[in-house]
Amino acid sequence: MKNISKIDAVDFAAELIRRPSVTPIDAGALDILQARLTGMGFVCTRYPFGTGEDRVDNLYARLGKTAPNFCYAGHVDVVPEGDEAKWHEGPFAGTIKDGELWGRGAADMKGSIAAFVSAVSALMADGWAPKGSISFLITGDEEGPAINGTDKLLKAITAKGEVIDHCLVGEPTNPDAIGDMIKNGRRGSLNAKLTVTGQQGHVAYPQRASNPVPKLMAVLAALLARKLDDGNEFFQPSNLEVTALNVDNKVHNVIPETARAMFNIRFNTEHKGDELKAWINELIVEHADGFDGRIEADLRVTGEAFLTEPSSFTEIMQDAVEEISGRRPELSTSGGTSDARYITHYAPVAEFGLVGATMHQVNERVATADIETLRDIFKLILTTYFK
Repeated sequence: MKNISKIDAVDFAAELIRRPSVTPIDAGALDILQARLTGMGFVCTRYPFGTGEDRVDNLYARLGKTAPNFCYAGHVDVVPEGDEAKWHEGPFAGTIKDGELWGRGAADMKGSIAAFVSAVSALMADGWAPKGSISFLITGDEEGPAINGTDKLLKAITAKGEVIDHCLVGEPTNPDAIGDMIKNGRRGSLNAKLTVTGQQGHVAYPQRASNPVPKLMAVLAALLARKLDDGNEFFQPSNLEVTALNVDNKVHNVIPETARAMFNIRFNTEHKGDELKAWINELIVEHADGFDGRIEADLRVTGEAFLTEPSSFTEIMQDAVEEISGRRPELSTSGGTSDARYITHYAPVAEFGLVGATMHQVNERVATADIETLRDIFKLILTTYFK
C-alpha cells in the first residue's frame, strides 16, 4: 500500500482559504485539493464547463473501482468578502487566532472539505482501506448561478459510467454547535418576476390611461391569499414572499406605464415546481381578462423539494455524530437550497458540516476544535459505512 501522510485538517483549511476563489474564480483552490488527493491515490479528473467569464472548473476524484461508492460533495467557491475594512483578520489570510480559523469559506465550506480530506488521510495512514470506493464531487459554482457546476458534473460522470451509492454533502448544517442538525431534504424554490404593462397617462384623465399598479396589486393579493399547505411530517409549510416592488415613478400626476414585482416560493414535497407555475399562469390569465394591457411572468424553478427518507445511511451519520460530539443531531429539511437538489436524482444524499453561524458574513470563522471534531465524525462515518 502507498505510504500516506496524515493531513492536518486546520492547516489544510487555512491553505484553501488563502485561495480567493470567489465564484466563479478558482484561484488555484482545486489545484491544491487535487494535489492532496492525487498523493493519496485518488484518480482525479477536471471538468470545466462554460466559456469566458462564465467558465467554471470542477473536480471528480475517486479512490477504488468497486461498489459501494461513498461520495463527499462540496464546493471550493465562496461568496465575495464584503467590506474588507470591517474584517478583523484578512478575508483570505486564513488566520488562526484564539482557537478560531478566520476567512471566507471557513464555515462554507472549505473547513468541511479539509476535514474530510484529513479524515481519509488519517485512516489510510493507519493502514485502513475502504471495502469499495470513496469519491469527491467538488464544484466551483455552488455560490453562483449553479449552471456550470454540480448538475453538469453529475451528468458528465454518469455518462462515463460512474455510479454514486450514497452522498454526504459537507454544507454547514449546524446552527449553533456541532451535532445540532443533519439535513436530509430541502424545500424547493421558485423565483418569479411579474411585469404589468399598461398605458401611461395623466391622473386627471384615467379613462385615457391603463394603470398597471392596481392590477399588479390584485395579482399579488390573489397569490398571497392562497394557503399553500400545512406542511407535513418532514417539512414546514410552504411560503410565498414578495421580495420587490418597482414602479419607478417620481411624480404624483402621472399614471405609470409599467409596474414590476418579484416573489419567491419555498415549497415542500406537497408541490411540484411545474404545478406552481401552472397555478401562477392561470391566475395571470384570469386577471388579464378585461385589462387593457399585458401581464407577463418570468417563472424559474431553481430546485424541486426532495427528501431522503430516514434509513441506515442517515442512522450511520446520526450515530457517528452522537458518539463523537455527544449530541444526537435532528434530521431537518429547513433552510435554503444546496447542490443536494441535484444529487438526490442520483443517490441518497444527506448534509452535515460545520457550524454556519458566520457563513456569508464579514468575519466568517469557525472554531478549530470544531474542524477536528468534524474530521473525527467523518472518520467514524466512513469506517462504519464500509463495515
